[in-house]
Amino acid sequence: MHRIAILDDYFNAALTCADWASLKPECSATAFTEHLGDEAKAVEVLKDSDIAVAMSERMRFPASLFERLPNLKLLISMKMDNPAIDLDAAQATGVAVCGTGMISAASEQAWALIMAIVRKTSREDRVMRSGGWQSGYSNSLYKKTLGILGLGKLGGRVATVGQAFGMRVITWSQNLTLEMCEKQGVKYVDKETLMKESDVLSLHLKLSDRTKGIVGAHELSLMKPSAFLVNMARGPLIDEAALLDVLQNQKIAGAGLDVFNIEPLPTDHPIRKLDNVVLTGHMGYVTEENYKFCYGQAVEDIQAWLDGKPVRVLSEAT
Repeated sequence: MHRIAILDDYFNAALTCADWASLKPECSATAFTEHLGDEAKAVEVLKDSDIAVAMSERMRFPASLFERLPNLKLLISMKMDNPAIDLDAAQATGVAVCGTGMISAASEQAWALIMAIVRKTSREDRVMRSGGWQSGYSNSLYKKTLGILGLGKLGGRVATVGQAFGMRVITWSQNLTLEMCEKQGVKYVDKETLMKESDVLSLHLKLSDRTKGIVGAHELSLMKPSAFLVNMARGPLIDEAALLDVLQNQKIAGAGLDVFNIEPLPTDHPIRKLDNVVLTGHMGYVTEENYKFCYGQAVEDIQAWLDGKPVRVLSEAT
């Protein structure tokens, strides 16, 4: 019997999003709805599984974990680029790693957060449900400045929507060129100008040693008191303590956050208590369409591996 562990299936969707029954009869799939947390708990849960399905980067697979899971033979990553998995360690311990594609909806979620925090839709929804009507001003986007930190594919899509709203769009990142900006019709500025002039600043960088903490206390101090910050990329791009400080002391107008340093976000985290933030729980890729696509490809990956012809291989054990 091949035991398949489906990890971090927070709202119990995985088993209905793909045809797991199409796998060979000797396969048994179990979904785990709670985050496994520390490595000891992960070992306890996964010790009898020879196949694991990891949703994006929700769970880390370092060398120490692979070494404690001798029965694990196949790991499915629900994306093709997953820095949470130590591929060298997987190969060294005889674990094949295969991936799936992903339908990106993160740019849509970025705009959902921008509209919610700028137009105050979350606040007004609460007022309406409590019997009220119009609790205060919101803000408009027309002729305001949208700052994009990281003009890649996702940042480019966010920029395009901003332009459709009549916004001036500026951008900066370490590897950005004038040519790339001209193709998008976006103005290239330096980092300091980006922070000072943005009415809405949206982050779209990959997390790396170079980008960790790229928005720190100094950068946040440059922002307008009326500015909003939106982070759909990765929590550690921002100095969390510095962000808490500017939000608690209303040094910026607010923030829309989908990603955090620790995920799931602890229930007692102080950011949950602020009324100038809109929070979502890493929902950028959590759509019905994406889940069906990714879990469907996960089933394909497992079947191909069982047939001895693995597909979408990130690391193949020899």
